[in-house]
Parts: sequence; structure tokens; C-alpha cells
Amino acid sequence: MVYVVVTLMVAVAATVGGLSYFGKQRPGYPEVQAQNGRIEIPVIEVNDGKAHFFSYRAATGPVDFFVLRSHDGVIRAAFDACDVCYREKRGYFQEGDVMVCRNCGQKFSSDRINEVKGGCNPAPIDRQVSNGTLIIAAADLAAGARYFPADSK
Repeated sequence: MVYVVVTLMVAVAATVGGLSYFGKQRPGYPEVQAQNGRIEIPVIEVNDGKAHFFSYRAATGPVDFFVLRSHDGVIRAAFDACDVCYREKRGYFQEGDVMVCRNCGQKFSSDRINEVKGGCNPAPIDRQVSNGTLIIAAADLAAGARYFPADSK
């Protein structure tokens, strides 16, 4: 009986919350849709200094990323992965004004997101802000699918 209840709980969690390890959307990562080859996020929704996490459904599966306004006022975007730790699929969390790698613990100042590439730095995403809207090309998000291979972990 306990086995059936635990199995049912795992199945419900996978269905309702999503599990990125199985190629599904992570809980707390709302899925964004592309229109006319780009995704658009109103700046007012991400302008509070907090990291906002999203998921884009590429042809190979979900591509997770975050957007935040750094302390210098710039809207920044990066994949929730890096060149070094991406295979672990752990991503980042925010601690004050820094993003912290959940795998190795390295910290990255918010004003360096999109500025520094490589290593364990959050992998940058090209973006632009126009008329109060953050715009990211769907092709740029799809290019980040390499950080989220369906067959690892």
C-alpha cells in the first residue's frame, strides 16, 4: 500500500509540477511561447531586482533561463546553465545581488551577467529592450538547448 501511495505521489508531482530531469518543465519556471520568432516579456514583470526563471520549449525539450534587473539598472538574461556544470542540470539561485551556481557554489554579480562568458558564468542570452518589452529571439533560446540534453541526468 505504501509503495502505491509513493508511486502515485511521484506521478502526480511529475505531472503537475514537472521534472526537468525527465525533459519536462521545472516547477516555478513558467513556459514562454514564441510569436513571430521571438519571445516578449514586459519589463515591468522582471524589473524588481529578483531573478525570474522561465522555460522555452525548443524542438529538443525545455530550455531554462532567467531574467533579472541588475543593481546598475540593466535587464539581463542568461541560460540557467553554464559551460562547466550544465550536465548536472542544477542551474542557479539568487542570493542578494549575486547568482549562485547550485552545483559548484561559485557566485556571479548580477552586473556581470551577459558581460562575462565561459567557465561557470551563467551562459548569456542576446536580448534587447524596446518600448518596455524584453525581446529574445526564439532561435537564440533554441541554440541554448545544448545546455539541456534530454539524455543526461
